[in-house]
Amino acid sequence: MLELYGETLSSRLLLGTAQYPSPAIMADAVRASGCEVVTVSLRREMAGNRTGGRFWELIRELGVRVLPNTAGCHSVKEAVTTARMARELFGTEWIKLEVIGNHDTLQPDVFGLVEAARILSDDGFRVFPYTTDDLVVGERLLEAGCGVLMPWCAPIGSARGPINVDGLRAMRGAFHDIPLIVDAGLGRPSHAAMVMELGFDAVLLNTAVAKAGDPVAMAEAFGGAVEAGRKAFLAGPLEPRDMAVPSTPVIGKAVFE
Repeated sequence: MLELYGETLSSRLLLGTAQYPSPAIMADAVRASGCEVVTVSLRREMAGNRTGGRFWELIRELGVRVLPNTAGCHSVKEAVTTARMARELFGTEWIKLEVIGNHDTLQPDVFGLVEAARILSDDGFRVFPYTTDDLVVGERLLEAGCGVLMPWCAPIGSARGPINVDGLRAMRGAFHDIPLIVDAGLGRPSHAAMVMELGFDAVLLNTAVAKAGDPVAMAEAFGGAVEAGRKAFLAGPLEPRDMAVPSTPVIGKAVFE
């Protein structure tokens, strides 16, 4: 079971709700994945989208928890204002905090992120910060009041998978008591299994499912990969070796003359 800010979840997969071919396919993908938390961009849904009513009806029918996010915010003021609007709209203290610093990579502005996280935490929010795999930034976010860290493994939507495995491994070792959710850059179920095998607590993804040829089938595949990766981590996988190790005993082997 996964515990986030006192809430217990049975699924370790969180899904985004953007870019699907249709709301119905999005709903089917969420069901197929088994996830219990979906992220929603307040900016996107409020930007003149007249289908918003049907969208919220679908979310309610799914019975999942909504994690609003501040996607598209490039300043502390924008992010804080968006978070407060989301709290009023969705009635939740949970917020996925994004403060974007680079237009090309969508890498977080870690300075603004820490500042916004402190403001929102002091205001009663339960902050899920989208961050890098930098250990110092992680420490500052925890000091700011965050109880969860969400490091990227590659730029948003890039589908590259973990580009700094050593950095992710170091983060897991440094924050062994803190829930860590890999967010952004996953492209294949094998990527999700890989980070779960490193000991991460969950993964959050959107594009890899929404833009797949068959989003529903891909959602199911990711759900299985997350579960398999978690089971492998708990089972204690072998560490890589430089030399071959025979699986068949060589002592007492037959000798032919």
